[in-house]
Amino acid sequence: MTDVRTVTDAAFEDWQRALNTGFLRPPVMTPEQVAARRLLPGRRLGAFDGDRCVATFRSFDQELTAVGGAPVPADAISNVTVSPTHRRRGLLSRMMRADLAAARDRGDVVATLIAAEYPIYGRYGFGPATSTTEWTVDVPRAGLDPRWSGPADGGRIDLVDAEDVRKLGPELHERFRRAQPGAVSRHELWWQTNTGALRLDGAWTEPFFAVYRSAAGEVEGLVSYESDDKWHGKQPQNTADVNWLLTTTPAAGRALWRYLCSIDWITKVRSGWRGPDDLLPLHLPDPRAARVTEHADWLWVRILDVVRALEARTYDREGTLVLEVVDEGGFGGGRFRLTASPEGASCTPAAAEGADLTLEIGELARLWLGDESALRLAALGLVQEEREGAARKADALFRSPGRPWCPDLF
Repeated sequence: MTDVRTVTDAAFEDWQRALNTGFLRPPVMTPEQVAARRLLPGRRLGAFDGDRCVATFRSFDQELTAVGGAPVPADAISNVTVSPTHRRRGLLSRMMRADLAAARDRGDVVATLIAAEYPIYGRYGFGPATSTTEWTVDVPRAGLDPRWSGPADGGRIDLVDAEDVRKLGPELHERFRRAQPGAVSRHELWWQTNTGALRLDGAWTEPFFAVYRSAAGEVEGLVSYESDDKWHGKQPQNTADVNWLLTTTPAAGRALWRYLCSIDWITKVRSGWRGPDDLLPLHLPDPRAARVTEHADWLWVRILDVVRALEARTYDREGTLVLEVVDEGGFGGGRFRLTASPEGASCTPAAAEGADLTLEIGELARLWLGDESALRLAALGLVQEEREGAARKADALFRSPGRPWCPDLF
């Protein structure tokens, strides 16, 4: 019998070996790498066949920004693997059920994850709630003025060191995530691992860091980027790869993208993971110079408490909907009456009322962050209209003016 249990300090190295095996990474790590991995926060579960770990699971505390800016307590799930010798035996299901039950008991409103494979997590009540887009900018085609030497708005861009980023970044990110639905909180270790202070995998290549300050001296943007070194026929063909770019104002975004496209010898800029409605292409005189090179689902959400989730977000108009929420996992099912307006929302059990819409808990997660359309889901057969026009009414309530975005991989 394979035993699912909390991972002790003594079993950590074996758990880490199983994690590497599941992700097809070299299973053996150096003592320094193991010590660094121990510092990552969270609750670790493992499935053990005798003394050998054959499946891994980690979760940790997180906050997710709802539409309107409210932070919602979340159970962030990561490091999910099953060794190839023990697949299809229900090990993930056992670990997931245990973790979600504990999260609901703690009072978490949602669970979150980044899905390595699309088909896995829908059966546990998760739904894809945000997406991500990467653009590659052909700089010579973009039509930008080559004489550009800095922002024209009184702001300035400076190169900074990793230590500066660790000082400036956390406060900037706090301002960013409070205004961006779908954004998540970052542990202090995020800044250490993304600036080289903590090296989880041993190797580290120092990137370039640049900061944008407004005319008033306020830090409004940070970017981390790297470059290759390619020349053909004595002509530079270098690409700048953005690791991450964080801004709190449109001016900062415009200035930092313009800066990246103005670096001598750079002929292509790869944007990294951006929100699907990012303004990057429209900052260019020729937006076609920014070509979409990747677009995919990103943050998946599992609602654990329907009432608190629906009451946490804001709504731009008045309306009432009765939702029949089907949850085979047993955490968030039932019939609920949502009464919403720009002044606030209430959600109450409504077992005695007729439903307007019937939907699975994962489809509710797709609607909750405002990115998906109830009409589209109804056309796909994923939402059932019990009253004519209910899907259109749900669209009017749930859709948000800006698309949700989670820039983090966890």
